[in-house]
Amino acid sequence: MIGEAGPRAANRVLIPTHGRVPVRPPQDFIWDFAGETMGTTWAVRLVPPPGVTRAAFQSAIEDELNRIILLFSHWEPRSELSRLNAAPPGFWAVSEPFWTLLNAALDLADDTNGAVDPTLGALVNLWGFGPPGPRPLDAFGKGYTVPFEEEIAAARALSGWGRLRLNRDARAVQQLGGVKLDLSGIAKGHAVDKVSERLTSMDATHHLVEIGGELRGAGVKPDARPWWTDLQQAPGAPGPRTVAALFDMAVATSGDWVRNYEVYGKRYSHTLDGRTGRPVDNGVASVTVLAETAMYADAMATALTVMGAEEGPAFAEAMNIAAAFVVRGESGLTETVTPAFSAMLSEGA
Repeated sequence: MIGEAGPRAANRVLIPTHGRVPVRPPQDFIWDFAGETMGTTWAVRLVPPPGVTRAAFQSAIEDELNRIILLFSHWEPRSELSRLNAAPPGFWAVSEPFWTLLNAALDLADDTNGAVDPTLGALVNLWGFGPPGPRPLDAFGKGYTVPFEEEIAAARALSGWGRLRLNRDARAVQQLGGVKLDLSGIAKGHAVDKVSERLTSMDATHHLVEIGGELRGAGVKPDARPWWTDLQQAPGAPGPRTVAALFDMAVATSGDWVRNYEVYGKRYSHTLDGRTGRPVDNGVASVTVLAETAMYADAMATALTVMGAEEGPAFAEAMNIAAAFVVRGESGLTETVTPAFSAMLSEGA
């Protein structure tokens, strides 16, 4: 949630490296808004421009969030995504916003070789993290079960971004029969970005938006200080408390402690690897990414988690991504940060 984090001497402090210089907001007070969406909470802080009411902002924020749910939520049966998932085989025309986000998701899948993949809905459902609900209990009613190999193979046959076909002239997506799109790997980040853009269009150019722990800040507070926020860390992470100045910057964290269940002492996380059809089991406890947009930070936090403790940092360094990895090992939790993350560290903090 949005808090009043600020730098202290013992903290690790991150400052954007984009070189932009903030301007002072038009007024000397902040309005706060909050609510629930997408199965989680949202919060907005903004410096209002003269002449715009609180009610106008409340309505605009809720309208944007409701619009996104009706487009991309696989939990909402009326959404465009749910209707496409339930459609019989064939090509189905989709709306411009749906088409744009799906293409962005497929580009990210291509860039990461499927480490983030919008076609894993059948696997998500199979492992108990989708709309059908949790996995069945065992015969004793004491714990969840895990899928059989045949079930995993069947769900994998309906997954894979490379199988999805698009008709660009008709702006249509092919439903092969049983394919389940799942955009949850980027949907929250996308929602943060869209709310931020909506606020900017209303001249509220100084704001902080948060949905389920993913944030994007624009401009600064009335005192010209940045929107400080604590970065999420895996429980027991070895790094110091870290605060980031979200001045024209976004942040997202993927962690294996957020949504998971255990079967006979083994933990199964909600982050799935489409290459294996299974929850990730590579020792990565969390990945935090800072980027220009929340959607990119959201997608890359997931992708780097799937890539693992060796491939992930190497990919992030090659792509100049500011990322922090917390990895479980025999000696406990260790942290690795990329050069782009280190470049943001404030000297003397």
